[in-house]
Amino acid sequence: MLTIVSELFLTDSFLIKGEIERKYARLSQVLDEHRRYFLKIRNATLVDLNTCDRISTPILNVNVDEILLAHEFLDSANDPTQAELYKNQRYNKVRVFFTGHLNLEVGGEVRPGSYEVDDRATRRFFVMRNPVLRGFNNHEDSDLKLLSKLPYMIVNKTRLSYIYDFNE
Repeated sequence: MLTIVSELFLTDSFLIKGEIERKYARLSQVLDEHRRYFLKIRNATLVDLNTCDRISTPILNVNVDEILLAHEFLDSANDPTQAELYKNQRYNKVRVFFTGHLNLEVGGEVRPGSYEVDDRATRRFFVMRNPVLRGFNNHEDSDLKLLSKLPYMIVNKTRLSYIYDFNE
């Protein structure tokens, strides 16, 4: 059965595909502003990162603090407002490392200081452009391979343990 998904979430144990229930804005904003412990995902498929086993369920509640990375599938190329916002934006090259048992490293480009607690544009999550994952075994699984082909990722700054900012 083919399921069309609009969001991906990576935790220490699973890649989760599905749609956020009652989504009112872009995923980065929804995650940043979410006031509950759990995010309700409809038509969820969980892919085990070790065995690639799949679990499908109509409803899944995911603890927001467990999310390492997220991605929203949408056509941003046709969004002139978004393009205008980022036209003159400066980006820093960084490499980030996560806490937890998944030895994950992601390199990419971020707004300067977006990973800091005093960043005025974000609270818990920030966007990384052109991400490159290291330390992650995709087991040649088609769903897990998606993670290495994404143009951006939404990163949970509370789960980061180390950051190399190459512009400091």
